[in-house]
Amino acid sequence: MPLIEHIHAVEILDSRGNPTLEVDVIADDGSFGRAGVPSGASTGPAEALELRDGDESRYNGKGVLQAVENVNDTLYEALAGVETTDQILIDRILLEVDGTENKSRLGANALLGVSLAAAKCGAEASGLPLFRYLGGAHASILPVPLLNVINGGAHADNALDVQEFMLAPAGFDTFGEALRAATECFHALKKLLQDKGLSTGVGDEGGFAPEVATARESLDLLMGAIEVAGFRPGDQVYVALDVAAGEVGGPDGPPYRLPGEGLEEASSEQLIDWYVDLAASYPLVSIEDGLGDEDWAGWKKLTDALGHKVQLVGDDLFVTNTERINRGLREGIANAVLIKPNQIGTLTETLAAIDLARSRAYGAMISHRSGETSDTTISDLAVASGCGQIKAGSASRGERVAKYNRLLWIEDSLGETASFAGASTFRQAVEH
Repeated sequence: MPLIEHIHAVEILDSRGNPTLEVDVIADDGSFGRAGVPSGASTGPAEALELRDGDESRYNGKGVLQAVENVNDTLYEALAGVETTDQILIDRILLEVDGTENKSRLGANALLGVSLAAAKCGAEASGLPLFRYLGGAHASILPVPLLNVINGGAHADNALDVQEFMLAPAGFDTFGEALRAATECFHALKKLLQDKGLSTGVGDEGGFAPEVATARESLDLLMGAIEVAGFRPGDQVYVALDVAAGEVGGPDGPPYRLPGEGLEEASSEQLIDWYVDLAASYPLVSIEDGLGDEDWAGWKKLTDALGHKVQLVGDDLFVTNTERINRGLREGIANAVLIKPNQIGTLTETLAAIDLARSRAYGAMISHRSGETSDTTISDLAVASGCGQIKAGSASRGERVAKYNRLLWIEDSLGETASFAGASTFRQAVEH
């Protein structure tokens, strides 16, 4: 089998104009893999460490030259001569060389770049597309795309407390038709905003960032856009939220401060009551980060109140970490896990988190970050894992659309063997 011959990283810019790194892995047979590493704006404290230089004379301290050096020196030396198709061994070496629980020595960004580039190199060496290389012969399920079409919170400069308002086009037969519907809704939403004299400038993830006052106003705009585009809300196109409650609460949760929603000093119970009311009023299929990442008691109450009706996704709660996911499973908290490879640092750990969630019938949603590159690995990962859900931003900004376009190519390549996850992917989470 081909062996790793060279590894090289460079400092590049992400979609927010901040530094990140891109890594090449080259095998001795000429096989090649390149991976860009994303970066989040709304990050949980339990995430693996993203290594930044801290040199205020460069990029306001956000440079990643140390992470680049860690790849080009330490990790290259450790992996030279290793079989490029032995992903488990590659990732084990990465973890052993770093030697810390949160990847703080070399940086999760350095480790992930090498891990993903090695997987792409292994796929090329095997003559397989990445989704087939990772998922095997039966990888054929295209995910429901959740498009973040109204941005708030840490993703925009408006007054919206809730971070993401998403369209979930689950009521279609193919991924291509689902994406078309969501895109047509996105354009209908733009027209509605223009008619109301609201801004159609976009936030970090390509969604609009209008100066609307409340979540209900935003959801009403989504419902109107769905109908104007000619689709049926709650049958063909649903809605979803990423609240990012950890951004509006303390480290352990309450008090939650959502002044735009009339929740100035809200308890977990008051916020849960608000979600129950929203779920009764809109075709809401998924709520992400509904409570803070250490508000475990509140999460249990939320799960008891809505877990049989709505997918409840832990992002900052679980941070793609099997130890935290296991706690959620033991305590019956949430019913779905958000999967972000850069939260944990290697591909093997990412796949382990997906497998653990799905082994207990929890939903799993592959996700981008607010600071993205043109890398499309998460698209292949969604199909390889068969998880049935992906969020990669809105229907604008090239780094977002690239992920959806990659899924269109995958669906085309699969032909009649392709299937679309559809609304059943949300039902699985609430019926488990």
